[in-house]
Amino acid sequence: MMRLTAYISGRVQRVGFRAKAVSLATKMGLVGMVQNRPDGRVLVIAEGEKAELERFAEDLRIENTYIHVQDISIEFSSGLGEFSSFRKISGPDEIGERLDDGIEILKLMASSLNRLEKKMDQSLDKQDQMLDKQDQMLDKQETTIGEISGQRNDLKTYMDMRFERIETDLTELKELKTALKEKGFI
Repeated sequence: MMRLTAYISGRVQRVGFRAKAVSLATKMGLVGMVQNRPDGRVLVIAEGEKAELERFAEDLRIENTYIHVQDISIEFSSGLGEFSSFRKISGPDEIGERLDDGIEILKLMASSLNRLEKKMDQSLDKQDQMLDKQDQMLDKQETTIGEISGQRNDLKTYMDMRFERIETDLTELKELKTALKEKGFI
């Protein structure tokens, strides 16, 4: 069994680094502890097999929205067997400070939610305006279709009357032609 002692610097305090370290160590079956130091670094002591400790050290180089590890100082030594699990060590003032930080974060989140709600309301208002315009366009479209349909019916009625008159005129012309033939004029 080996021991890893690491000092991690960067944006690693009050951003969830220790919780992430506990989660990683627990998944790897390591024992030990993680603790914030007054100088802004985080101390990690872990015990286990050397290969797992090396992988753990690499996994501690966390980069995400909140955590930014800049440097890790690592030392390996023989394990002492003094840990039964991996745990986070908190200082006496830490809980109150974390609550204060949490309240500030909640205030920022509430403010962001309010801004988001206003933007959503504006977006919904614009959507309602677009739907009103779309309804107006559909009404105009229905009116236009009605007018076109009416004009088509008017044209059909007119054309039917014209064709009927032409047919009547043709019938009369045939009768006249027949009468002229009978009299011998043509």
